[in-house]
Amino acid sequence: MIARHHNVRGALAATLACMLLVPAARAADAAAGDVEAGKVVAMDRSKGNCIACHMIPGGESPGTIGPALVAMKARYPEFDKLRAQIHDPTVANPDSAMPPFGRNRLLTEKELNDVTAYMWSL
Repeated sequence: MIARHHNVRGALAATLACMLLVPAARAADAAAGDVEAGKVVAMDRSKGNCIACHMIPGGESPGTIGPALVAMKARYPEFDKLRAQIHDPTVANPDSAMPPFGRNRLLTEKELNDVTAYMWSL
């Protein structure tokens, strides 16, 4: 009985530790954006143009100024933090070369949600 109780406590502690280390993704936020529409904006050379600076899986002629856009959920476990980075990267890094797509209204709110949903799917 004591050994079984100890194993349950250990499993519970491990589960709680994982929950604290990896914040739960907000599924409602991800559902607010359209992944396919976001991909179109990200690859569009005259609109989002993310591909000009970032390597994106499946993208043609990617830039190398920004980091590769892979494993985005691991880098941004919370959808809102990734959206905030796209909205205005200068909040986190005042010297960022990335344009503030939301603050400067380069993308609409819907396009921001769509691009974020697409990036988060990578």
